[in-house]
Amino acid sequence: MNGAAAPLTAFIGTTPNIGTTAAAFATAYRIAEATGKSIGYLCLNLKSAKIHRYIGVDEPAVTLDKLRPELRSYTLTPDKLRRAAYPVNRQPNLQVLFGNLLRDQAEFFTPEEAEHLLTVAEQAFSFVVLDLGAYWDNAATICSIRRASTRVLVTTSALSHFGEDGRRWIGQVSPLFGVSREQYVSVLIKNPWRSGGFQMKHICKELGTEALGQFQMSEPLFSHLDNGTYADWLGTADEGKQAMRAPAKAIMQRHGIRSMASTIAVQPWYRKLMTHRNGTSS
Repeated sequence: MNGAAAPLTAFIGTTPNIGTTAAAFATAYRIAEATGKSIGYLCLNLKSAKIHRYIGVDEPAVTLDKLRPELRSYTLTPDKLRRAAYPVNRQPNLQVLFGNLLRDQAEFFTPEEAEHLLTVAEQAFSFVVLDLGAYWDNAATICSIRRASTRVLVTTSALSHFGEDGRRWIGQVSPLFGVSREQYVSVLIKNPWRSGGFQMKHICKELGTEALGQFQMSEPLFSHLDNGTYADWLGTADEGKQAMRAPAKAIMQRHGIRSMASTIAVQPWYRKLMTHRNGTSS
């Protein structure tokens, strides 16, 4: 793919198993849906990759660990990466590179391999979403956080998550690699069994981040994750169609990316059509 390098948006959780992957994938789905462009979703959660389960691909043909030879030899190309990525049902312009399934190999993934993968991804797609999970002790997380143009911190209203884990990672560890906490935006995961608690404005003030939006978890959502039908839910269910819509729109605006609807709306022929429909044409 020719042209400028694609923007990278990285999602990282303050805490494992809070919904980081679900939020990241929903965002990628919304952007693919809105733009019609080639969107790459790279699972770089080296220790707990789950997106293949969520979208019903129990035994992926290609995963990140199977690309290690190309990454080691710096021979991965945009075309090879696109062929390795899985086109999502109902949204084929969204392609998923499934994550590392060899958890014991996570620490052996080198910074050079990570950088090569990110460079190729920038060339292969129009926009790239990186799912980093919640583990910082690996090259994929550190390189992605340093390189991403948008860094999304995913947390919950639990004080132990945003107040302890959040401050530890982006307040203490992230600055060591040149990324301050002010360079993150936050997504708040809201769970159906928890009400009240800290509000978004309080959480962002504690973390020192800007609010990006919220992601409402629900029993139907959990059911679809378990059944491997998450992509179908995002595309067909009323609740699913709204998931991460506002945060995705905000990310698109940050990068100057227009939706197909807004692109059509600025066309002269469309304006004339709307004028005619409103009964104001001569």
